[in-house]
Amino acid sequence: MVSQSHQLHSSICPKATGEAALLLFSGGQDSTTCLAWALERFSRVETIGFDYGQRHSVELEARCTILEQIAEQFPIWRERLGEDHLLDSHVLGQISSTSLTSESAITYDSRGLPSTYVPGRNLLFFVLAAAVAERRNIRNIVAGVCETDYSGYPDCRDDTIKSLQVTLNLGMAQQLILHTPLMWLDKARTWELAAKVGGNDLINLIVEHSHTCYHGNRQKLHPWGYGCGQCPACQLRADGWQRYIDSHA
Repeated sequence: MVSQSHQLHSSICPKATGEAALLLFSGGQDSTTCLAWALERFSRVETIGFDYGQRHSVELEARCTILEQIAEQFPIWRERLGEDHLLDSHVLGQISSTSLTSESAITYDSRGLPSTYVPGRNLLFFVLAAAVAERRNIRNIVAGVCETDYSGYPDCRDDTIKSLQVTLNLGMAQQLILHTPLMWLDKARTWELAAKVGGNDLINLIVEHSHTCYHGNRQKLHPWGYGCGQCPACQLRADGWQRYIDSHA
């Protein structure tokens, strides 16, 4: 938990744009931070998740808990939370064999990519989100993809997202805006953003209820959250937490 001496929260005030947004929401640290970011900026925020045959359902369960906790702890945000969508995307698990969709050890290929990389995952997620956004009359799509302190996934990179925005708008004759508030933030600054937007309440919510561990481990609560402590996702999260704490000691 974060002590009061580390609180960075500036008072939450309504500053919504009047527009709606659709957030790609996994239940992990990054997407939870982006949820708070979006709730500060948009009048209505709908969430979308994907069941793609993950080896564990912990993140999907965390999504529900986080949405409940956000509504309970942040009255202003509760008024802005819209519908949650969960899409069956099992085709990803059917056409790929990765450490996120099968019981296999995490290894690295010749490109330096971990076996947790699911080819085309984020590309498909954005396409599906764009289709839902059109049906819901939403033009803002928010995602927690990042190319700083990340595992190297090519579908998280800024060039990919910029290109995808152009493609989606051409292919759907829309004017969608893909927002990536964490793109250039390392994990320490991601914790910092969460503290700035939601104070200690949001930090503690992320620590206690979000889930990022690739192995789905919920047995031990570390200062930075639950996880095995060994997989790349846990290591990135733990390292970022320590740098965040050190910078505010």
